[in-house]
Amino acid sequence: ESEIQSRFEVAIQKGLTPLVGRQGEVQLLLDRWQQAKTGAGQVVLLSGEAGVGKSRLVQELRQHIANEDHARLECRCQLYYQNSAFYPVIEHIQRLLRIRREDEPAEKLSKLEQALTAYELDLSKAVPVLASFLSIPLDAAGRYPPLSLTPPQQREKTLAVILAWLLKEAERQPLLSVWEDLHWIDPSSLEFLRLHLAQATSARTLIVLTFRPEFQQQWEQWEIAEHFSQISLDRLGQDQATQMVEHVMGQACLPSDVIQQVVSKTDGVPLFVEELTKTVIESLQTNGHPASASIAIPATLHDSLMARLDRLGTAKEIAQLGATVGRGFSHELIHEVARVDEPTLQRELGRLGEAGILTQRDQHYTFRQTLVQDAAYQSLLKSTRQDYHQRIARKLEEQFPETVETQPELVAYHYTEAGQKSEAITYWQRAGQRAIQHSANIEAISHLNKGLGLLETLPETPERAQTELGLQVNIGVPLRATKGFASPELVRAATRARELCQQVGDTPQLFPVLRGLGVLYSIRADFQDAHEVNQQLLRLAQNLNDTALILEAHLSLGITHFYMGDIVAAHAAFQQGIDLYDREQHHALAFQYGDDPGVVCLAYDAWALQLLGYPDQAYQRSQKAIALGKELEHPFSLALAFNFAARLHQIRGEGTATREQAEATIALSTEQGFAHWVATGQILLGWALAGQDQSEEGLECVHTGLTGWQATGAEVALPHFFALHAEIHSCDEHVDEGLSRLDEALAVVGKNGERYYEAELYRMQGEFLIQQAKVTNPQSLTPSPQAEESFLKAIEVAREQEAKFWELRAATSLGRLWREQGKGVEARPMIQEIHDWFTEGFDTADLKKAEALLDTLQ
Repeated sequence: ESEIQSRFEVAIQKGLTPLVGRQGEVQLLLDRWQQAKTGAGQVVLLSGEAGVGKSRLVQELRQHIANEDHARLECRCQLYYQNSAFYPVIEHIQRLLRIRREDEPAEKLSKLEQALTAYELDLSKAVPVLASFLSIPLDAAGRYPPLSLTPPQQREKTLAVILAWLLKEAERQPLLSVWEDLHWIDPSSLEFLRLHLAQATSARTLIVLTFRPEFQQQWEQWEIAEHFSQISLDRLGQDQATQMVEHVMGQACLPSDVIQQVVSKTDGVPLFVEELTKTVIESLQTNGHPASASIAIPATLHDSLMARLDRLGTAKEIAQLGATVGRGFSHELIHEVARVDEPTLQRELGRLGEAGILTQRDQHYTFRQTLVQDAAYQSLLKSTRQDYHQRIARKLEEQFPETVETQPELVAYHYTEAGQKSEAITYWQRAGQRAIQHSANIEAISHLNKGLGLLETLPETPERAQTELGLQVNIGVPLRATKGFASPELVRAATRARELCQQVGDTPQLFPVLRGLGVLYSIRADFQDAHEVNQQLLRLAQNLNDTALILEAHLSLGITHFYMGDIVAAHAAFQQGIDLYDREQHHALAFQYGDDPGVVCLAYDAWALQLLGYPDQAYQRSQKAIALGKELEHPFSLALAFNFAARLHQIRGEGTATREQAEATIALSTEQGFAHWVATGQILLGWALAGQDQSEEGLECVHTGLTGWQATGAEVALPHFFALHAEIHSCDEHVDEGLSRLDEALAVVGKNGERYYEAELYRMQGEFLIQQAKVTNPQSLTPSPQAEESFLKAIEVAREQEAKFWELRAATSLGRLWREQGKGVEARPMIQEIHDWFTEGFDTADLKKAEALLDTLQ
């Protein structure tokens, strides 16, 4: 339907070398195709070294089913584009729609609409996201409003539309989906492939994946185990290699000893067999028929390929220039960079086609094999190579603005190879920024790191410092999303950015640098440093009189106040943030700093309100955070809201609700790759499981979560998490382990000053001491005196922090102890006073326990 032509389909016109020794593999592919046509989707993993015949085997499958009604998806990964997000997917869709560079925007949009209409997709939803995906301006026709989606939303909706498109195609007719050279796949396309595989296993789809052995994947984790088959292509045996030589010879005649030399030297690699046989035949045709002993047979595939290129004379230079462009190149571009007239260019390209070096489709040329391109490129002198790269980069800038806009990394690559470092750095930064805008975080990190690497080779100047500052600020966002808030990579970037701010002086980039440092210090539990930075942040925002910056500063200050145990100040800061927040004006901050400030203020303030003694308001804030996260469709912010809701329910002792929110956190964060939230979700889920009589599962879950949490470099919240771990050890036989864990938690509090959970740690310590005393001396009627000290310390800390919730819980524990000691008369007024302070939350567990205890103290 799409009239896609691979290099083999073009080659068929001249005749392919018959396939040798692969009958079993062909039959397996055909069997899987028959299964796929019944609706039992199949996946075939086809691996083998370069030149062993992976693509040739796929072409054999195409030929066998050519007369059957079917659709095809063909994505070819390329070395030069392994950090260009979705390159093979975009390239396939453009071929499918027959979109050409010279088409007007309205014509491109029309082609997209026609294709989608045939599949009964909702154009109002599908066209805008796919037009953006293909870099087609929407205002070309004026029929669609501009997209108002966030980058993660747009990415998610785009993938959903393409997957729906493929599913509808498979419903109409069987689909053959071929992905070649996965060892060069970009991370975003790999993400799409995972989704495609998951969907295809229940559709009329056969997916064939080709790759070299070094492409290592845990295929069993791709949820396709019951649907995939593996083919590992080996080299040909001697008899098979001889048979292949005879096929390639055709009407030519080679002496038997020459044939044996070819078979011996090629070592069963089909591509080498074919190329070396052609080289020897061309040598005979050129030099007549000398004795076989005098024939110079190249010793390696590279030598063989170079021998063929050398015999092409002046066409060799065009091949070298094309190889510098890439695996494929357009006639338009090669015409711009080649310093020959058009008739000469046409003649030389024709010679390369006749020699089997290039294949042509319309006005586009492709090297028949990557190894052929490599041979041509490596044969260039370094100076000539740099000159070619510079010419290509300049022509891209001058004549191909659309390519520059959509693929700045391609221009960056050519300038890098040309040795033009300043120009290359500019384009690597543009490529990184574009990847961030499309939520292609891994690609963004790669692009920005390449820019930083080049920058290190330049002399130190004010301009270099300013450029590096921009790169370090840019790289912070994708590092936070992929590596965690306190990863070593992020630490290096943030620290270096602050040093550069001091060098550069007054710069608008100071605020995001300080904001990032404040978060980093908080996650590492360096609260004093975080507080100082955040105070500087607020002063800077107020001096600039920027509402958005003031909002972010209050949020940052509130977080450090909270962790340091100043709950009242934290609530005040979060409330100021909530009052300042305007969804339309401030949601864009989520893409600069990683999360939506409205969601974060609401989620944190729910915690603060709970500890201050306002359970109903706390719950309402938590639900608002989740609702806002869902409305905004910002995955990271929503994961945060789910996670903080789980923590709120855990503090309140609500096991079922904790489990629900923890599972929601894990599901979303696993899907999006948020290691930070996956870990905390596992810890909270483990606590909830243990409370539902699944202690072993709970302990394992908490252990996994703690390991993952600390692996991100995070130190914050460890006293809280250690307490949850201890709580699971509350049964008699593990009480000593629980106390040990609590001691560890209190030691962390003493070390870094994280105090929001301190009162609860002392209360738990008291409960564990009572239990330990009963285990040690079951006959004793005198509870541990140290327990009372712990409860009193908990109440002292809670009162200092004005944390009425912690005070109520600690007073209830102390009241139970005093009742057992016969001091119920003293216990009642203490509990009554704190209970009567509350004006809401009377259906929560802690208030009910306090009421029940008061009833026993009549």
